[in-house]
Amino acid sequence: MRHADGPALVAPSANGPASPYTGRVRSRRGAGAAVLVAAAALIAGCAAPAPMIQPGSVSLDGSTPAGLEEFYAQEVEWAECGSGFDCATVEVPMNYEDPTGETIEIAVKRFNHTGDGEAVGTMFINPGGPGGSGIEMVTSTTSYFSRTLRDGYDIVGFDPRGVGESHGVRCYTTEQLNEYYETSYDLTTDAGWEAYVADATAYGEACLENTGPVMEFLDTVSAAKDLDILRGALGQETLTYFGFSYGTFLGAHYAELFPTRVGRLVLDGAVDPALSFAELTAGQNEGFEVAYRSYLEDCLAGASCPFTGTVDEAWDRTVELLDELAANPIDSGDAERPVSDSELVSAIITSMYSPGWWSTLTEAIGLALEGDGSQVLLMADIAADLDDDGNYPEDEGAFRLIDCLDYPVELDRDEITANADALVAANDLFGPYMGYGEVGCATLPFQSSAVRDPITAPGTPPILVIGTTRDPATPHEWAVSMADQLESGVFLSYDGDGHTAYGYGSCIDEAVDAFLLEGTVPDDGLSC
Repeated sequence: MRHADGPALVAPSANGPASPYTGRVRSRRGAGAAVLVAAAALIAGCAAPAPMIQPGSVSLDGSTPAGLEEFYAQEVEWAECGSGFDCATVEVPMNYEDPTGETIEIAVKRFNHTGDGEAVGTMFINPGGPGGSGIEMVTSTTSYFSRTLRDGYDIVGFDPRGVGESHGVRCYTTEQLNEYYETSYDLTTDAGWEAYVADATAYGEACLENTGPVMEFLDTVSAAKDLDILRGALGQETLTYFGFSYGTFLGAHYAELFPTRVGRLVLDGAVDPALSFAELTAGQNEGFEVAYRSYLEDCLAGASCPFTGTVDEAWDRTVELLDELAANPIDSGDAERPVSDSELVSAIITSMYSPGWWSTLTEAIGLALEGDGSQVLLMADIAADLDDDGNYPEDEGAFRLIDCLDYPVELDRDEITANADALVAANDLFGPYMGYGEVGCATLPFQSSAVRDPITAPGTPPILVIGTTRDPATPHEWAVSMADQLESGVFLSYDGDGHTAYGYGSCIDEAVDAFLLEGTVPDDGLSC
């Protein structure tokens, strides 16, 4: 399965690592490391706080929410779109506070079960992000889910609003992004700070101009309401759902909004919905440190490791290498694209998502120490989701916009700088690259009115919540916290490396499959 040989359920993107879900960085180290940053840091969303639950269209008794009857009753017209797959679109309100207003379409793709007889039911999936494509994920169903699940379930992937085929966000072109990412700012100066804020503001304005009014309604609560319409329109009395990473955040909000419609929910790589922006960023900063130290321990035990000595010494050598690349980028084989520290950090972050990438990272670091940045650049391009022609995805801004609409931030220079300095003080490798994400959100045309509260979802059936002990992007303690918050949370722990747990052939796989297919609830606290 994909976890064993790929980076993550959703490859890290160019939106900044300061997110619990995915990311690539462009901060610069050296003198004033925490204050001399490049433009990609502006796009970092840092975390997805819990949105304020919007009243008016929520059903607590299992009935169709008032004013939305026509959406739930719509007939879904499926069309074959590949062997074993069908595709369709489902209409939903753009603004749930005005369901009679403009509508948008959510694109869905169904994998038809491969077993004999009727399917057990329909299972909806979300790969994370925010901004990950469920359509892309379901297209690779055999890489993600066990044969028993594929035999038993029709599996439906969907692109959440603002993503991919569902009114995907549009911000900058690849050419504009390349220029934007290469711009550096000295944030110790007023002029540098003002330029930084101005360019972030321009990016947000471009998103609004190119995306349109749906940009204001890309929050997770709206996506959860879309998910319930998908459930109803596809004829499912209750929701069976498997969410990874950010998908756990979406699933938890669904449970809070529609407790009587919850069927079998599995949330793998959970995000703690009660943490603040700064706490989430600090948690991920620590998570990547834990993961990289685990990688270094494994590397040093092998014959081809480019480092020597202890884990601490290898850590320090990595920091030195980043400083060297910041001062003197190395050749990548492309004269126009030398490799600096930002590309190496991006490659490291990508590799922490799956131990299947560790050998590739070892080779890349070894070559970089010899002055060859070709492998690092290749990995950084994978992290940025660049295609063969060097283009970014058209909806590259979805991560930032969804993330930012899920929580409020303020453009407080002193507080933002203090938060960034604290990250550097806590971690001299990843910390310098994780700050200042607040600016990208605070300068958007629309500001979030959300609040961060625990999600309890009272009255639901058992919900499985899974954490991995050395998960870099959604630390183990976040899953513990989500399971504790949910009234019916059942916690499962995987002692391992990489982002999310399902797919490694452990007892987690067995427990999840039994739960989804048979309704068997594992023991709370199951660990392997």
